[in-house]
Amino acid sequence: MGDKSPKSVNKASKQKQVKATSASDKKQQAIAAKKTATGKK
Repeated sequence: MGDKSPKSVNKASKQKQVKATSASDKKQQAIAAKKTATGKK
């Protein structure tokens, strides 16, 4: 578990970045969905 080689550190940071971007994308999609739902009334 304590692998600190550059390859594993780079992989871990990429995975964190992907999680962060996917979470923000989901938020943006939810906001867009709410806007379209309220705009069609």
